[in-house]
Amino acid sequence: MENQMFCYQCQETAGCKGCTVSGVCGKKPEVARMQDLLIYVTKGIAAVTTELRAEGNTVDSSIDHLVSVNLFTTITNANFDRDAIIDRIKDTLKTKQSLLKKVSEPSKLPAAAKWTANEDEFDTAAATVGVLATENEDIRSLRELITYGLKGLAAYTKHANALLKDDAEVDAFIQKALAATLDDSLTVDDLVALTLETGKYGVQGMADLDAANTGAYGNPEITKVDIGVRKNPGILISGHDLKDLEMLLEQTKGTGVDVYTHSEMLPAHYYPFFKKYDNFAGNYGNAWWKQKDEFESFNGPILMTTNCIVPPKDSYKDRLFTTGAAGYPGCRHIDAPYGETKDFSEIIELAKKCPAPTEIETGSIVGGFAHEQVFALADKVVEAVKSGAIRKFVVMAGCDGRMKSREYYTEFAEKLPKDVIILTAGCAKYKYNKLDLGDINGIPRILDAGQCNDSYSLALIALKLKEIFGLSDVNELPIAYNIAWYEQKAVIVLLALLSLGVKNIHLGPTLPAFLSPNVTKVLVDNFGIGGITNVDDDLKTLIG
Repeated sequence: MENQMFCYQCQETAGCKGCTVSGVCGKKPEVARMQDLLIYVTKGIAAVTTELRAEGNTVDSSIDHLVSVNLFTTITNANFDRDAIIDRIKDTLKTKQSLLKKVSEPSKLPAAAKWTANEDEFDTAAATVGVLATENEDIRSLRELITYGLKGLAAYTKHANALLKDDAEVDAFIQKALAATLDDSLTVDDLVALTLETGKYGVQGMADLDAANTGAYGNPEITKVDIGVRKNPGILISGHDLKDLEMLLEQTKGTGVDVYTHSEMLPAHYYPFFKKYDNFAGNYGNAWWKQKDEFESFNGPILMTTNCIVPPKDSYKDRLFTTGAAGYPGCRHIDAPYGETKDFSEIIELAKKCPAPTEIETGSIVGGFAHEQVFALADKVVEAVKSGAIRKFVVMAGCDGRMKSREYYTEFAEKLPKDVIILTAGCAKYKYNKLDLGDINGIPRILDAGQCNDSYSLALIALKLKEIFGLSDVNELPIAYNIAWYEQKAVIVLLALLSLGVKNIHLGPTLPAFLSPNVTKVLVDNFGIGGITNVDDDLKTLIG
């Protein structure tokens, strides 16, 4: 029991097979076990809510929120706090017991729906309900692919919920699909169909978040973001939750404290709403995996709003704060119910006592090419395609990571022919967004749509170009897909693209360990999914 774990949900999983002693991400076995148990009890409550809906009952949005946050809590690098996860298990079990009383025939529900236990039994139970509890390799592979897609979808749902946007249809699907992963009667074909349905709801969930973000903060616009520093003390905000940023900026007004974005929070600068804050300074650092050095040199407090935590050094652990689904033992956690203001005064007071950030680079980067901004440039883009000035677009969205093999994406961007434009979203952009790749007739060769969820923008842009050029199939467009993945939000983006009919997507730096050979064959045969090889050969394959 002491060293027992099995996790293969992220790209860095040990040996591309599975982490069994300790997570490459820093997750310990005792935390991994509680995450497995949290997923199990969440599937259990999902089976209960799905049955309640089938019987004609309504399910309160607070239950939907509980399910979403439970899933988000288990995403790679989100929450390392065993005690916080145990609290979520207890809360879920308590809520489930009250819901069970409303089910007309609870006996027909799966075991997970009826399971309950005391905390001292959690470790023993967790050892029997993890990934390997499903013995058939292909069924296991599809169940995990669906579950990981749902984790990514739940992350985006949670961000929309923070802006008071709920989608009962998406929540009901998340719970129905979770419950289906407990159903031993479902065949491989059934689960393949459910995988594609997960992608369909992934599109809907990302559309919901896009509407929530743009409704609150306006449509992103072309913006030059400073990457140097000012002389005031600062707070660094990382992650994806724009509502957290809004609350922090509002509370730091007039305090003499500047706010800097980090990693996936960079695209906040593109929204018109945030430009009114004089103390919204710029972006500090790079993608999530460099944070150990960059958080140290930032000197001030850091607020992690979502996943992408690297276990912190002692030198800055006392100034690392978490909120939402994120958590790390020994770091202070700040939260508030949906719709209520979080109190960040403790972070602000600490910032005032800290030196200003140490400058690590100077200059600026340009972004803000979400769907409305690109639609505004549509005539210019179409003209460049028709004249041959733009030969091809390559979608290089997704995630960044520590592996040396990811330098491939920098080299790929550098070697692209000068008549090719990169469409990007997510932290994968940090592999090339500071390169000077120039422009084509005034159109920058790197068009950054924003965060990983803004891959939705890239899909909309592709569909718009299909319409403009009068094509019957999105795959007829001069667009290639060379996507880097790391964790479960990239999984839902992939499933969303597949549900839209996009084919011949190349994934790297490795294919997911959770895809069995047979499931991989289904994806290759039906969708042309492929891996990467080397830059020169892949350029020939993808660009020609």
